[in-house]
Amino acid sequence: MAYLFETNMEKLVLGYYYRRKKLQAKYDKSYGVKSRTKRKVLKRLKEKREKNDIRWKIANIIVRTAYEKRYAIVLEKLGKHVANNMIKKVKNRQLRHRIFQASFRGIQRAIEEKAREYGVPVIYVNPKNTSKLCPIHNAPINYVNGSRIGRCSVGGELWHRDVAACWNLLSRALRGLERGSHCPAGLSLDGARVPFGPTATHDPATLPKGLWARRKSLEVTPTNRNLQGMTL
Repeated sequence: MAYLFETNMEKLVLGYYYRRKKLQAKYDKSYGVKSRTKRKVLKRLKEKREKNDIRWKIANIIVRTAYEKRYAIVLEKLGKHVANNMIKKVKNRQLRHRIFQASFRGIQRAIEEKAREYGVPVIYVNPKNTSKLCPIHNAPINYVNGSRIGRCSVGGELWHRDVAACWNLLSRALRGLERGSHCPAGLSLDGARVPFGPTATHDPATLPKGLWARRKSLEVTPTNRNLQGMTL
């Protein structure tokens, strides 16, 4: 089962973006562009603190869950300019801003630090095309009109792009372990196990922020009544 953390980061980033613009226009008009008063007001905004709070809470849940279950954590091997690469073809100004402000490395650094604290191993995997290939047939997934749900071009399975990426990252991590070990990792991917039947849409279970924000580990399960019916 793949879980998707609801963070409301979009509302947070855009909310502070417009609030900052409004304050800048107000104080520029009253005190001038280089106003010390304006700088003080902008410094009191809590955007950075709220973003860090979200990152550290998610990192804590992931690492504590891995520690309790004796799992390793698989992370994408990100390039040096991941945000710049992601916004190259994005024309929407607000979306470009959201992607650039997301700080993908920030959540990874938080997970890495917590993993070192708990002694949880971290495996890095090349994420190229992980959301574009069917984990069962290694065939292209066809997405239509920007939808996050696509259909395997060979088997016809429906995949949410985030779930496909998770399974492919896991598969690559295990293949890497196989090459470095005398014991095969033994990953089996058939349509009945990943994670529903072949005709079902492989959706992640969405965890609302109110459900995970006060937890220390991922104790919720697919059978938890709070999760039933919550998919994207």
